[in-house]
Amino acid sequence: MTQQDSLPPGDSEDEVKQEQPFLSHLVELRDRLLRILLVVGLIFLALIPFANKLYTLLAAPLLAHLPESSSMIATEVASPFLTPFKLTLVLAMFLTIPVILYQAWAFMAPALYRHERRLMLPLLISSTLLFYIGMAFAYYAVMPLVFGFLTSTAPEGVAVMTDISKYLDFVLKMFFAFGVAFEVPVATILLVLTGATTPDKLASMRPYIIVGAFVIGMLLTPPDIISQTLLAVPMWLLFEAGLFSARIILHKRKAAEETIDDKG
Repeated sequence: MTQQDSLPPGDSEDEVKQEQPFLSHLVELRDRLLRILLVVGLIFLALIPFANKLYTLLAAPLLAHLPESSSMIATEVASPFLTPFKLTLVLAMFLTIPVILYQAWAFMAPALYRHERRLMLPLLISSTLLFYIGMAFAYYAVMPLVFGFLTSTAPEGVAVMTDISKYLDFVLKMFFAFGVAFEVPVATILLVLTGATTPDKLASMRPYIIVGAFVIGMLLTPPDIISQTLLAVPMWLLFEAGLFSARIILHKRKAAEETIDDKG
């Protein structure tokens, strides 16, 4: 009996060959996801003993602006345990971002051309650094100003005593918003290099992009003008940086193509 005869009815040899690479891709994807989960788990276990200290460090920008008679509170029975636990888990995932991006790049690399692989790795490294820079900007620049403003606007006779769980949700939203917002240069470069648009078209849309940055700042940040402006202005400046970098990359690509054409 030949291999063709042993195939199930209705299946052809070509269909089986197409199914095998698909299954191998699924197996590879599973293995890379398991590696990511393993790294997240190891970092999480390493950070668990420092959970309370990490939360104290996270709460420092708010505690610095609270009156001496005020403190943070826990309104739920399990909050003193679950809130630092949740912070540690989220921090482990944030610290695993380089591993996540590397595994994604390694999974897609075989399907990319050589010049695409050379470009993809720097973009992954820069996107990781920009995400961390956005989080650091939120912690060191934005949060002190926001909490100073919010605590100073409390009506007389109202004691500011923030719940630790609500505070964590608020801060994580800020971190995610600024981390993603600082990816604007990478997104701009990718749009240009993939041919979805051109630097000139993006430059002509600058007024709409500035307005859109303030709308995004309004949606992703607390309802105060300080945090909205501190998110919108960096997004606009980072867009300009991405636009400038895209022009340089396109200029170098055009020069390289002309050199290849001249050589024949």
